[in-house]
Amino acid sequence: MIFWASWGSAMFSTQLQLKFASIAEGKIAAQTLCELLKSRISIYDFHGLHVTIGKEGELAVGVRFEEVAAMTRFEKELPTLLEDIKQAFVFKQNRFSGVCVLSFEREAMSTSVAIDTAS
Repeated sequence: MIFWASWGSAMFSTQLQLKFASIAEGKIAAQTLCELLKSRISIYDFHGLHVTIGKEGELAVGVRFEEVAAMTRFEKELPTLLEDIKQAFVFKQNRFSGVCVLSFEREAMSTSVAIDTAS
């Protein structure tokens, strides 16, 4: 009961898995897909986006949202967004939606301190 109650501030996620015939096709599709998704960050209000390519031409795409409505809108329009890739390549596709139960990203920060030696 406590576990479900804590999902009030949950992060929602759409996961795509695309399997291409070769690493070369996967790389080309990844470039196209990354450009497409980067241009939609503010349109669909992405909270997080990860695209990973595997050594055998598979792409894993994780898109996180703060609100389920934003995720639903993105998922509804996803077939249209993938249309160019579908016309150019043959691939297998899996997708699932869920609630993100763990997400960790280390923030980049500078630990250097400027020292004024002119004095």
